[in-house]
Amino acid sequence: MTAIRIDSEAWRAAGEAGLEAAIDLRRAIHAEPEIGLDLPKTTAKVRAALAGLPLEIREGGSTSGIVAILRGPANGRTVLLRGDMDALPLEEDTGLPFASQHQGAMHACGHDTHVAMLAGAARALCERRDNLPGTVVFMFQPGEEGWHGARFMLEDGLIDPLPDVAFALHISPNMPRGVFAGRTGPLLAASDTLRVRVVGAGGHASMPHDAVDPVPILCEIVTALQTLVTRRVPVFEPAVVTVAHISAGTTSNVIPEDGRLLGTIRTLSERTRAIVHEGVRRVAENIAAAYGAKAEVEIEYGFPVTVCDGRVTDLAARTAKALFGEEGWMTMPHPMMGAEDFSYVLQKAPGAMVFLGAAPEGGDYRTCCALHSNRMVLDEQVMARGIAMHCAMAEAGLTAELDL
Repeated sequence: MTAIRIDSEAWRAAGEAGLEAAIDLRRAIHAEPEIGLDLPKTTAKVRAALAGLPLEIREGGSTSGIVAILRGPANGRTVLLRGDMDALPLEEDTGLPFASQHQGAMHACGHDTHVAMLAGAARALCERRDNLPGTVVFMFQPGEEGWHGARFMLEDGLIDPLPDVAFALHISPNMPRGVFAGRTGPLLAASDTLRVRVVGAGGHASMPHDAVDPVPILCEIVTALQTLVTRRVPVFEPAVVTVAHISAGTTSNVIPEDGRLLGTIRTLSERTRAIVHEGVRRVAENIAAAYGAKAEVEIEYGFPVTVCDGRVTDLAARTAKALFGEEGWMTMPHPMMGAEDFSYVLQKAPGAMVFLGAAPEGGDYRTCCALHSNRMVLDEQVMARGIAMHCAMAEAGLTAELDL
């Protein structure tokens, strides 16, 4: 891997200089989490953090997302840096002094830190605007947690023209502290929602022979779906089908007329995605039919596979090592089966998402509370590295020799 020429010392210093403000912004956002596509309080905090900077602000009609554009003196490449803003619908149980003040909402995926790091990078890059041989686009995006916010922002024309390079950071408490990690190719999975309704015939629980009981049919479908994955999907093309919720009936002595299951399908290629979708329908419908019932199968398409461009991933690795030495980068041996709507951006432009390890000080990254846990906590100090990485990736994306 060849070295990369960036002003590493300046960007490390910028990260440290911006840390205090990033912590303040992160805590303010964390205390008032918002869910979905409309995040007025979070957006207001972002606007305040960007106030006075030489940025062109764009907003769309579908979401409260903001795109801030920094134009350097030269008309060169365009690099997009993204930070997502929304929270998750769960009750926080961290005991932090800045814990969520909104019942049923929590920043359990680190998006508060993503916003804070991106705002810090915007300020640092604005201070060196005269040295930028191109344009940097800061994408503050709502609705990542299943709401397709990135897709809406693209459809609103906020990212037009498309960037030459796109980059995103995602914090992780389950990776070594301060280390950046990524990989070429599939990084995260496609995520689809599975709903099945089995319609039978209700009756008295003491006389199941006079009814068509949907409960054992649902149970058999769940078991058969696991066999489908192991026997129809190639072992080298990972797929996960998890049934997370089953509901049927109202009391102990009534066989219900119908029952439902709810689950998720995760795949790492469109080919495997199609195989699993077709197989799920076939299994559910035919098992139900074998018992004289009917299965209604609905599969809701979610985020596509997050595929990282090898050229940009290599650039991120070289940049991390230039900033923090060889130990600053870790190549992930395999993808993760989580999902990300930055995948929509990566379908349009060459780019990469990279994780930043943020295990709390004194904690073991292998066992501490994971993303989406209501007890998840992070080491805020690593945000200095995140700011530096955003800035350095902007410079590298604008100046490095890339066959784009």
